[in-house]
Amino acid sequence: MKEFTPDYLDKIRNIIAAGDQQAASKILADMHPADIAELYQELDIDEAEFLYKLLDPDTAADVVMELDEEDRKRLLSDMTAEDIAQQFIDHLDTDEAVDLIQELDEEDRDEILSHIDDVEQAGDIIDLLKYDEDTAGGLMGKEMIVVNENWSMPECIKQMRMQAEDLDEIYYVYVVDNEDRLKGILPLKTLLTHPSVSKIKHVMETDPASVKTDTPIDEVALDFEKYDLVAMPVIDSIGRLVGRITVDDVMDQVRESNERDYQLASGISSDVDADDTILAQTKARIPWLLIGIGSGILASIILATFESQLAAVTTLALFIPIIGGTGGNVGVQASAIVVQSLANGTLEIKEFASQLGKEVLIGLLNATVIAGVIFLYNLLMLPGNFAVTLSVAVSLFVVVMFATILGTVVPLTLEKLHINPALATGPFIQISNDIFGLIIYVGISTQFLKIFGA
Repeated sequence: MKEFTPDYLDKIRNIIAAGDQQAASKILADMHPADIAELYQELDIDEAEFLYKLLDPDTAADVVMELDEEDRKRLLSDMTAEDIAQQFIDHLDTDEAVDLIQELDEEDRDEILSHIDDVEQAGDIIDLLKYDEDTAGGLMGKEMIVVNENWSMPECIKQMRMQAEDLDEIYYVYVVDNEDRLKGILPLKTLLTHPSVSKIKHVMETDPASVKTDTPIDEVALDFEKYDLVAMPVIDSIGRLVGRITVDDVMDQVRESNERDYQLASGISSDVDADDTILAQTKARIPWLLIGIGSGILASIILATFESQLAAVTTLALFIPIIGGTGGNVGVQASAIVVQSLANGTLEIKEFASQLGKEVLIGLLNATVIAGVIFLYNLLMLPGNFAVTLSVAVSLFVVVMFATILGTVVPLTLEKLHINPALATGPFIQISNDIFGLIIYVGISTQFLKIFGA
């Protein structure tokens, strides 16, 4: 990875200012597309465009796909549909071309497609645009080597050479039947060790791992991890081979998904980065902050109804932070375990009841320990005030149990409703437990104060 020190950046800016294309080209020739994209982010738009014009078409297309989405839009904003098609789309794999086109305005897509020189590539892109971008179909590309199971080895090698001319990377050789149904894969080692075999189907590896076009990306990622693959074939509903997904595409999607989940769990309602505008970041953060203010107002209303008891037994107010904080922590812990287990495939929605039962038992143990500790503490520190001692201990026990159940049920319910369960690991659980924990504490304390005549 290239490190761009202030001195190095000054050197590049001086070269650009002098218009020295030869020196600039020499620097770019030794850099990876990802490093060039990172360099662009350090330059202004005019400086970036100067360097960009010096790149060969394939490198230029790779650099564009390495840029952040906002930087990419900035670079493309002044380009015509014809330039985008010929300078970028024509030099990208179909899956990357689809990603780029999907970022553009709807009215620009048809015009860009009309300027693609390769009619077959344009058709492949149109086919891929039909799939949901969060499924295997929306992630796959069309670039792959496909052979027929009935071909002889010499014929297979001949066809592979022809197909390989248009490919940058070769991961697997996929074997299909006469109806294009996926039948197996042909290891490259087999080509060397069985050069005269009569038919491919006699030496291919059958039943390869594959996914269907409508398989969610999360499940695709789990399959890649399970089978240790670098690429996976994608089939349609009747088993025909329609594309392939590579591990780098999956990793990009997993990273983006993790970023979205982390922001959602932190109370950020949309995908933003540190370099986004102040307005964009404010709009992403403010919804949950306003909800938090609303919950605070509701909490103050609840406390107002409890004002006379607090005035009579001021010690009760000292334990409000403990009640709210403990409930929030327990709820977040329970929800985090469930969300993580749903994400890595170790927990399925059909296990709802068993997971809830398990968490209830864990909650009972936690609640007993926590309530016991606070009971002993208050028994020693608040002698003669048994009503408060018992109120706090019982309230904590109930709050921990409630938070455990809520933290388990909410993410499982969201998953069943096809809503991102990561929502349940952040402010939603924290705020819910604050409010209900306070209600529980008020209710229990009121009853115990009446019973003990305090």
